[in-house]
Amino acid sequence: MSTPIADDPARWIGRDLHLEVSGAGGRRAGLIRAIREAIRSGRLGPDTPLPPYRSLAADLGIARNTVADAYAELVAEGWLTARQGSGTRVARRAEPLAAPRPRARVRPVAGNPAGPTYNLRQGQPDAASFPRAAWVASARRALNAAPSEAFGPGDPQGRPELRAALADYLARVRGVRTHPDRIVVCSGFAHALRLLFGGVLRGPAAVEAYGLAFHRSILAAASVRTLPLAIDEHGADTAGSAALARARVAVLTPAHQFPTGGPLPPERRVAALDWARAGGGIVVEDDYDGEFRYDRRPVGAVQGMDPDRVIYVGSVSKSLSPAIRLGWMVLPGHLVEDVLAVKGQREAWAGVTDQLTLADFIEGGHYDRHIRRMRQRYRARRDHLVAALAEHAPHVSATGIAAGLHAVLQLPPGTEPATVAAAEREGLALDALSTFRHPDTDSPARDGLVVGYATPPDHAYPAAVTALCRALASATA
Repeated sequence: MSTPIADDPARWIGRDLHLEVSGAGGRRAGLIRAIREAIRSGRLGPDTPLPPYRSLAADLGIARNTVADAYAELVAEGWLTARQGSGTRVARRAEPLAAPRPRARVRPVAGNPAGPTYNLRQGQPDAASFPRAAWVASARRALNAAPSEAFGPGDPQGRPELRAALADYLARVRGVRTHPDRIVVCSGFAHALRLLFGGVLRGPAAVEAYGLAFHRSILAAASVRTLPLAIDEHGADTAGSAALARARVAVLTPAHQFPTGGPLPPERRVAALDWARAGGGIVVEDDYDGEFRYDRRPVGAVQGMDPDRVIYVGSVSKSLSPAIRLGWMVLPGHLVEDVLAVKGQREAWAGVTDQLTLADFIEGGHYDRHIRRMRQRYRARRDHLVAALAEHAPHVSATGIAAGLHAVLQLPPGTEPATVAAAEREGLALDALSTFRHPDTDSPARDGLVVGYATPPDHAYPAAVTALCRALASATA
């Protein structure tokens, strides 16, 4: 007498397998046809294990002997193999039909149909330097220690473990003054803008005359008019600005103006806060690469000067990887509930496991060690770029290099288009400075290149710099 499945459920647990059993000839013939078709189509590849026949019989609601007989016939025909201890598998000799290969999405650089050889675009860290082993170790520790409720519906404010770790870290490293209850986790700066201008803040918004068009487009989609703030070598001009006088929000990059470089001087920080206090305005502080400084003392966050008038936004996109969709907003207390209302009742963007892992990564000191290691590596790359320019293109100066992951190369007037074209011929992907200019600004246009020195792998970086110098020499000499 056979033992009922219910007597020992674990014994018969197998893999799930979707099969359409239908057609003439009864259940056995229909099952054989379904398995053959799954193999022919490639849905079941060579060596794929099949469920134990008793498990499949229970799933399909047919007799065990029917499945056993079907398996036996397919083994005899050569479609399947059956060995003691390894179960029933798709035979290696069973060749599936060739499936159509998906077309790759290629974004070639104009003038170089094969695509760029070297990526010198800004905004991306060295992907090969992601701390895989330390991240995996943090994930293991965090998941083992996590309470069971962590794996229920996500809290839109973010896991308390991460918010507590961020509050301590940001206070220690960036001079941010906050409490975990004032932090809301998001998936990055763009997500923060969508949340803030999706029903919390109203425009117009003063933005720096040079910045990411992508960020301006997010505000435009929220029907927010952007007013350009003039910038110079000291960043945004916040003192007596006509644009700021008409704005209700100011979006600034005080630690390292993007993309031109340079920290916002103390008097301009004070001017921005004076404007916010006088008219009930809000400063949104984008601290996109505040940890990476090389030739100057750390510049703290503006938020530390007035936590009730500044929304501080950061992420791990530059410090770790943009693939880890984690960022944070440090909010004035009166805006927390408004942001959460826009975000919704459940977390829909930032995964709990990554939040728990990042919390452990920060608390264990691994984040600090990674930042210090990458700071040294990026500084060496920056120095290599500056030395190569001095030798091969001394007429081109690099600015904004005291911090960050990119440099702005100041070009002779009128040479930007020709230099970009020369760079494309050399197989380089980089950005023209003019593409970051606000269309409504009356600030004088500048010719330049925005060159990211973090993205290429170590072995490719010297060749990328050499190709850049050739492009500069041919187009601007």
